Amino acid sequence: MAAGFKTAEPLEYHRSFLKENCRPDGRELSEFRTTTLNIGSISTADGSALVKMGNTTIICGIKAELSYPTVEAPGKGYIVPNVDLPPLCSSRFRPGPPGEQAQAASQFIADVIESSEVIKTEDLCIDRGKLCWVLYCDMMCLDYDGNILDACIIALLAALKNTQLPEVTINKETCTPQVNLKKRCGLHIHKHPVGASFGVFDDSIVIVDPTAEEESLSTAHLTVVTDEEERLCSVHKPGGTSLSAEKLQECISRAAARQREIQKLIDKVIRSVKTAQ
Repeated sequence: MAAGFKTAEPLEYHRSFLKENCRPDGRELSEFRTTTLNIGSISTADGSALVKMGNTTIICGIKAELSYPTVEAPGKGYIVPNVDLPPLCSSRFRPGPPGEQAQAASQFIADVIESSEVIKTEDLCIDRGKLCWVLYCDMMCLDYDGNILDACIIALLAALKNTQLPEVTINKETCTPQVNLKKRCGLHIHKHPVGASFGVFDDSIVIVDPTAEEESLSTAHLTVVTDEEERLCSVHKPGGTSLSAEKLQECISRAAARQREIQKLIDKVIRSVKTAQ
C-alpha cells in the first residue's frame, strides 16, 4: 500500500512524514545522512578521497602538473575543479559532454575554492612568472542520491589535505625544473570550507541533506558554505521560493555545526591513516 502511495503521490507521501517531523528514510528534518570518508584511495593521484553520504558517493582525485603562471597573475598557480556526473551514477544522466547540472556543480566548486581561500594560489607558485603548479581536481559521482555539492566539497577538502607535491628545484645552469619524486610535502590548507545543503518543501519546511527524490519534490534548494571561523564563504540558491531571514539564519547555524562535524571527521581519518603508515 505504502509503495503504491509513494509512486502515485510522491509529494503527499513525503508530506505525511514531514507532518510528523520526520522523513521517509527515518531521519529528522535537520539530520544529515551517515557520512563516511576514505582518503588516499587512488594510488596514481597526488591526493584523493572517497566520500559517502547515505548512498551518494563521490570520489575526488587530484593531479598536480607543472605549468607557466598566467601573465595577469605571475606569482600564482591555479586550481581547476571538474565535477563529472557519468551515466553510471544514475539513469538521469546521459553519455556525452557534461550536462547543465555537472557544469553548474563545477562552477560552484570553483567559486567556493576562490571565496573560501582553502588554498592560497600564491603557495602554488614555484618561480615567479616562470613556473607554478596546476592542481586538477576531478570529482566523479559513483552513485547519485541527491546533495552532490556537499559531498563534492568534503571530497575536495579531504583530497587536498591528502595531496603531497614533489619537491621542485630550478637548475641554475639549464634553467629547467628538476622534480624530486622521493621528497614530497603536503599543501598548506588555509581554510576548511564545508557545505550544508537544504531543500524547502511547500515554501516553508526546511530539510537538510536532501536525497535525490526529496530534491525533485522541493520548491527551493539552498547550499550554505562556512569555514572553521563560521565565516560565510558562499550561499548558493538557484531560484525557487524565497526564504525568511529567520529560516536562513537557522540554515547558517546548522551549516556551522556541520562544518565542525566534518572537520573532525577529516582530521580523524587523516590521523588514522598516518598511524597506519
